[in-house]
Amino acid sequence: MGLYEKYLLPKLINAACGAKPITRQRAKVVPLARGRVLEIGVGAGHNLPHYDAANIEMLYALEPSAEMRALAADRVNDVAFKVEFIDLPGEAIPLEDQSVDTVVTTFTLCTIPDTLKALQGMLRVLRPDGQLLFCEHGIAPDAAVAKWQNRINPIWKPIGGGCNINRAIPALIEGAGFKISDLQSMYLPSTPRIMGYNYWGSARR
Repeated sequence: MGLYEKYLLPKLINAACGAKPITRQRAKVVPLARGRVLEIGVGAGHNLPHYDAANIEMLYALEPSAEMRALAADRVNDVAFKVEFIDLPGEAIPLEDQSVDTVVTTFTLCTIPDTLKALQGMLRVLRPDGQLLFCEHGIAPDAAVAKWQNRINPIWKPIGGGCNINRAIPALIEGAGFKISDLQSMYLPSTPRIMGYNYWGSARR
């Protein structure tokens, strides 16, 4: 790991993920979480204030970056439910089959190298009546924007810590075996269009 990835990138990601348009999107999905929750890519903990503590039994916070977990420490201290960190990537969920009620993924699927394997793992640990809550940026529906996303992605990916701006989020979720029950999308305000097309909603087994 280079100096950029270790020291500068976590701070840049923390700042970007705390932007107002993204914060408003988090507030649309995270409060819907219930029971035993698995959050994939908890990062610096920007979702933590949005959970409804009265409905959370505990949170498994999967985050492979030690630097991001350190940034999340203060936010963890402010919540009224148990948080257990999992120091593993999204493709390696160590929980038992059908052991969580909710899986939450926000602005994370863009970065996971093997999204299919990660999503299949989320499906595996989700209880039959559970749900996946997602809020992700991805490929835009406008051909001109998508064209530029595909052009810029190889350049942006190493700068953004592995972030891909052109992933087809709904197709990835359904390709892993989920059935999307609610899906909304739009360009986020005050955000470059090539990076600001957002999908959010819920999916079930």
